[in-house]
Amino acid sequence: MKLSRRTFLDLAAGAAALSVGSRIAGAQSYPTRPVRIVVGFPPGITPDIVTRLIAQSLSERLGQQFIVDNRPGANSNIGTEIAVRAPADGYTLLTVTGTNAINTTLYEHLNFDLIRDIAPVAGLIRSPNVLMVNPSVPANTLAEFIAYAKANPGKLNYASAGSGSAANVAGELFKAMAGVDLVHVPYRGNYLPDLLGGQVQASFSPIPQSIEFIRAGKLRALAVTGVTRSEALPDTPTIAALVPGYEAYVWDGIGAPKNTPADIIDKLNKEINAALADPAMKARFADLGAEPMPTTPAEFAKFIAAETEKWGKVIKSAGIKPE
Repeated sequence: MKLSRRTFLDLAAGAAALSVGSRIAGAQSYPTRPVRIVVGFPPGITPDIVTRLIAQSLSERLGQQFIVDNRPGANSNIGTEIAVRAPADGYTLLTVTGTNAINTTLYEHLNFDLIRDIAPVAGLIRSPNVLMVNPSVPANTLAEFIAYAKANPGKLNYASAGSGSAANVAGELFKAMAGVDLVHVPYRGNYLPDLLGGQVQASFSPIPQSIEFIRAGKLRALAVTGVTRSEALPDTPTIAALVPGYEAYVWDGIGAPKNTPADIIDKLNKEINAALADPAMKARFADLGAEPMPTTPAEFAKFIAAETEKWGKVIKSAGIKPE
């Protein structure tokens, strides 16, 4: 049967309208079953804590359970690959972190490409690290710490959760910009017991994991790594005040497998940003030493790309290799 041009155009327009209508209906009904958020870290550390707060809020806002699925291992690469391989239907999400941006350069043979394979959904939080020392270190200020390090090259060490961790790259950036020689001591587990005991002397630690030890006087905070002071540590200056241009944050956001429908991503972005604007959520994050980082999907994509480039340069210049 031969269709007239007018009939063909009418059918095409109807098909397009049907497609748009189906997408809108899909976004309006989503989610119709539980959604899992893969976290590439064990329970109890910052990405897990933040994800659980957001998951609870999304569960309340959208009427379906958002379940945290901890899949630690290989510096979060195991969990990331699980999310990458999941169906792109909005029912598997990933907590994207600064570690993902670091891993892009740190590991030469990943089975995925973060920027290619994960669709950015929304930023969650960012938090500066805090440069803190065991009280035995003869430095009460950042200036005294730098002076002591320069007078004793190679005698001060700093701990991190492993080569290529956020604390490691923050420490290497500090070494390069402050012109000091610190020895990196990588740990596979929790280094805080050794820092408290004086076996290691310093660290560039996430504030949420460190603040109680600082408040109790068991560790001494010298400076934070953000460009402004932290509300959680208002009396602690920034490294940038003495080392201009220095900046290092840990951060978390939400991503989805590539090809996840744009309308679902937009709906999630809207709900996450609304949760971040809630005063109770802001207060909870402030208590952890973190600040909300609302973004559009496009803004979050740009942020991930910039962080990947920044830390890639640090990893290459410092010669950091995975353990």
